[in-house]
Amino acid sequence: MKNVAKFVAALILLFSIVGIALAPLKAYAAEGDAAQGGESTFEIVQSDDTSYRLSTTSMKALAAAIAIAIPAALGALAMGIGVAKSVEGISRQPEASGKIQSLWMLGMVFIETVVIYALVVTILIVFVL
Repeated sequence: MKNVAKFVAALILLFSIVGIALAPLKAYAAEGDAAQGGESTFEIVQSDDTSYRLSTTSMKALAAAIAIAIPAALGALAMGIGVAKSVEGISRQPEASGKIQSLWMLGMVFIETVVIYALVVTILIVFVL
């Protein structure tokens, strides 16, 4: 139970850091420019009268990177914990190794499925939206 509390605390901290990092950004839709090939852009206004233009392509790339990075990192963490716990269980009860291995494999399949769903969403972000 203690490990779960640490994991939830780390997850909340991660989301808080990401939220705080992205909170100051204010994206405004810019007027369509024929010179830009019809691609819409967003203007992020910052202090000291400097502004940067981000295209929808770069916004898609950022969204895709976030959409695959978080599930992949958390999936790898979960798989590592699962392997460690299964090896620990097999070392404590070698006679139950077959059952532990089958349940471990089922858990790995579920974790990998979540990461594959994230990959599908990332592909949709890049190619469809």
